[in-house]
Amino acid sequence: MLKETFNVVRDLPRLRDIIAILVRHGMGNLVQRLGLAKGIEKAGDLLHLPGKHEIEEVEPEVRMRRALEELGPTYIKLGQVLATRVDMFPPEWITEFEKLQSAAPSLPFEALLPELQIALGQNPHEIFDELDPVPIGSASIAQVHRARLKSGEAVVLKIRRPGIIPKIEADLRVLRHIAQLAEFEFPEMRRYQPIKIVDEFSKSLRRELNLSTEARNLERFTQNFSGNVEIELPHVYREWTSERLNVQSYIGGIPGNDLEAVDATGLDRKVLAARGANAVLKMVLIDGYFHADPHPGNVKYLPGNRLAFLDFGMVGRLPHPRRDQIVDLLAALAQRDEHGILNVLLEWTGDAVVDEEKLAADIADFIFNYENLSLKEVQFGTLLNDIVALSREHQLMLPADLTLLFKALISLEGLGRQLDPDFQMVPHLTPFVKQVVLARYNPASLLKRGKEGVVEALHVLAGVPRDIGKLIKQARRGNLRIDLDLKRLDHFGIQMTRSANRLTMGIVTGALMIGSAIISTVKSGPTLLGLPVLGALGFILALFITLWLVISIWISGKEEER
Repeated sequence: MLKETFNVVRDLPRLRDIIAILVRHGMGNLVQRLGLAKGIEKAGDLLHLPGKHEIEEVEPEVRMRRALEELGPTYIKLGQVLATRVDMFPPEWITEFEKLQSAAPSLPFEALLPELQIALGQNPHEIFDELDPVPIGSASIAQVHRARLKSGEAVVLKIRRPGIIPKIEADLRVLRHIAQLAEFEFPEMRRYQPIKIVDEFSKSLRRELNLSTEARNLERFTQNFSGNVEIELPHVYREWTSERLNVQSYIGGIPGNDLEAVDATGLDRKVLAARGANAVLKMVLIDGYFHADPHPGNVKYLPGNRLAFLDFGMVGRLPHPRRDQIVDLLAALAQRDEHGILNVLLEWTGDAVVDEEKLAADIADFIFNYENLSLKEVQFGTLLNDIVALSREHQLMLPADLTLLFKALISLEGLGRQLDPDFQMVPHLTPFVKQVVLARYNPASLLKRGKEGVVEALHVLAGVPRDIGKLIKQARRGNLRIDLDLKRLDHFGIQMTRSANRLTMGIVTGALMIGSAIISTVKSGPTLLGLPVLGALGFILALFITLWLVISIWISGKEEER
């Protein structure tokens, strides 16, 4: 607790900047509801927010995107991650998040030289024959320069910006604090698990800060595409790559968005689109390890209609069970199997509370929209967006790896259509689906799954005596506790209390009547209605209690009927 308080105090200047930017972009209500300004005043630092300005009449998603841009690298990266969460945000928000670019003002090369020398452990000019001081790329985390080794090979140097780690760590601490406040103050936000999203984002960003992570990713892809002459990937120079520096071979070619150059050099657009689709689908369905952002800026076209993929900082992973679920979904879509689609969606949403009848009805409507279309006529990106919209409508949170996959496949289809307006994803998808299905049911796979099932069952059986022993020990120590979650238990308790109260009042009424009858036999003292006063009062009180019991029981019965 002391450490957390210390961090909050230490990060107050940054927190003040964040609040000022949010207010300036018309999000003062958000700041107020989170209690951020109040928290700073309690910390003893007077907050000077800018005065009220006439905020331009723009949509909330545009204001949020502008605020993230002004907040800097960490929040720009967060916006890029949120752009993959198509299950959380409507299309107009995703469109704005997609506009966030990680480009940053370039630093003078002289400012990077000390970082480069620390990474190499020696003078850079002893390793590189040429060092181009003009960057070919400038992102929020690293800056990219061309160079040439003494041996003559052209390379690119990704050099991490100096002093960036303390800034990002401070932003991540503040961001987690904001996520905690959001989850506490906004009940409607809890189902999105903002703390979990920030924690996952922090892990991802810290991996990206280590430039050797991309090198490991690239080596894995190189191994998966070994022997494939249609795809070229950069070579990593491991001897000079570290967390501060990534040295890769330079790949020339035509940038993915320069279609005029593609036509001028005589490359076949249809072949390029087909080979790009086949490469990414192999990554997804066969390897389970895919490039998460295959947009034109990360692709180059080479002679012989070959492609090169660049920038492997963001990758996705799909374990075998997830790939099987994707194949099951595609098979259900192909067969218009509503029940199959429902089962896959329920598997993805886990323990979430779902109105299955309404979801099944909406899936039937969704299938009806594609009833008269052949698979070749279906736009795969539109289909995925419809599935995501269906999940979002039912407040179903998709697993993070799936949202990243859907985003990658939608980007891939966009790249394919940019090259070839007649590009269709489904014909390229079908052979890979068949390959996965055949691999799933071949004898070796069935035998492997059978062995795994037997081993798992044996582990469970072997653990039974140990589990029973634990229960007995807990019972002996008096620590055994059984938690029961019974439906309508509270209602049952209330009914029992009411019944006990009525029974008590009935006993009291009976006692009053018997006591009053005994007193009525006494002929001395004052009388009321011809009876001794105490006896008469007892009978009157018993009458009122009886009427109260009758009315109470009648009202309770009416409530139960409702």
